[in-house]
Amino acid sequence: MTSTTAAPTAPTATPTAPTAAPAGAPGGTRTSSGARRVPLSILDLATVSEGSTGQHAIRASIDLAVAADALGYHRLWFAEHHLAPGVASAAPAVLAALAADRTRRLRVGSGAILLSTTSPLVAAEQFGSVAALHPGRVDLGVGRAFSPPPADGTAPPPPPRPPVEARVVDGLPVPAPPPVDLNDSAFRERLLAQKRVIGASRAPASLRDELELVLGLRAGTYRDADGTPYVSPPAEGAAFDLWVLASSPGESARVAGELGLPLAANYHVSPSSTLETVAAYRAAFRPGVLPAPYVLVSADVLVAADDAHAQRLAEPFPAWVRSIRTSGSGAVAYPRPGTTAPWHELDDATRALVRDRVDTRVVGGPDTVVERLDTLQRVTGADELLVTTVTHDKRDTVRSFELLAGAWGLSAGAPAVADAFAR
Repeated sequence: MTSTTAAPTAPTATPTAPTAAPAGAPGGTRTSSGARRVPLSILDLATVSEGSTGQHAIRASIDLAVAADALGYHRLWFAEHHLAPGVASAAPAVLAALAADRTRRLRVGSGAILLSTTSPLVAAEQFGSVAALHPGRVDLGVGRAFSPPPADGTAPPPPPRPPVEARVVDGLPVPAPPPVDLNDSAFRERLLAQKRVIGASRAPASLRDELELVLGLRAGTYRDADGTPYVSPPAEGAAFDLWVLASSPGESARVAGELGLPLAANYHVSPSSTLETVAAYRAAFRPGVLPAPYVLVSADVLVAADDAHAQRLAEPFPAWVRSIRTSGSGAVAYPRPGTTAPWHELDDATRALVRDRVDTRVVGGPDTVVERLDTLQRVTGADELLVTTVTHDKRDTVRSFELLAGAWGLSAGAPAVADAFAR
């Protein structure tokens, strides 16, 4: 999940209670005390493990969809990443179609289609085609990837970012943003080089225009600026839900609110600004596609039989995040536990670079993880949680989802699925 970035602002609006839902949203589960628990969904990156291949990662992702369907998760979204050795999720529409064909009730979709590489027309036609065979089970989530400023100095300098301290808000860790310089020349050149290889030459319009194009094509009412009507048969009348993904309180959150669309906020990617993102969306919300706001919040989660085992499985995570933020080619293949430097041996600069992701990753036994997810939901007021999990052994990934489903109340009495997972 990626989107336009913006400087964080002072927190935070008081979260509101869930009031509305996109089509097909479930009512959630109940705790032992009778309190309502929000639905759980999954974001999958088809991560490539060290020593494995992209083909194996893709097969494992489709097997995960089958497991998620059996376990009672609500939806499964696939991210869009290109040219990263450790991520095979590059074609969300294809993966969603494959997953829909292998499952019975699970909603499938994108988290997110990047409007810097795919036009909204193409995305609507792709997901409309999937929805033709699986109506009411498809989500088209769109986001805006970061684009580097021109190197010729014509772009205005970014506004100064006030220092933001790490804090705890009602039990929820909200870290300071990482010290990543988006104007660094090497970082800029890497993104531009990737863009050349991808062949992404489109210049996106305003986000509002891009979203209104999708909505207009689906409604059969779209006209361009000259008043010329256009019709897309796979998009017109298609039974998919349109979502906006946001990592900051900027354009994405604001426009999603103004159009009355559901929002997915990225706590797992940009935890320092999630509360501001949700607050900006709610402040901008006007009844549109939905009558009231609907917020999904993502979280990086790893569950094992107990806290100690989960921490051992989580050992490679700091090194993997570091590769995302410093590597010339993006995320590396996910390392085996025991092959990376432990946290206490990392230098101060490396810890500062990845601390926000490490401190907000929800790792532990089922009770520990449920308690922290309950806190995340309470503080953000999320109507739904979207969890993503990465481990070296894919059986540990599906076991994590199995344990979480049982602890959350999704799957009482559900059969074990980890042993049947792709080797």
